Amino acid sequence: MSEETPDSLIPYDEIVQEALRAVVGRVLGQIEQGGSELPGNHHFYITFKTGAAGVSIPPHLRERFPDEMTIVLQNKFWDLDVRDDGFSVGLSFNQIPAKLQVPFAAITAFVDPAVDFGLQFQATAEGMSPEAHESAENDEPEDGMDPDNGGDDDGSNVVTVDFGKKK
Repeated sequence: MSEETPDSLIPYDEIVQEALRAVVGRVLGQIEQGGSELPGNHHFYITFKTGAAGVSIPPHLRERFPDEMTIVLQNKFWDLDVRDDGFSVGLSFNQIPAKLQVPFAAITAFVDPAVDFGLQFQATAEGMSPEAHESAENDEPEDGMDPDNGGDDDGSNVVTVDFGKKK
């Protein structure tokens, strides 16, 4: 028996990534069905690739966040609309309202710091990797959590899926 693992002909990494993104859709769908009221102290940091196919954000935000952006769904958001392939939501940035459309495939991280839960995803396009970026500064949470690490340095309850490709 060989110690070398053969390359898979089944795209397990893509299947798992799609299933985990469906978790985000299900959570957001429950919030939408509940009248867009977040239960308890739950709130979400959602990081996504601004240049991904299907992402629609105002030009001034695209200029400020040409690669990646993190939004916060907590107190001040409206018109949450969850579809099979993504969601749209209204947010305020420096007192300027904006409507964002984000496909689930564009999401690179989803964090609910109230319960130390997080998911991280591989970039969907070949060669795309997350770059450092500034916070979107929308609806900043009152508890001072850091959206770039979920507020918890030990990474508890963060699911990261990374299937290395053999060369």
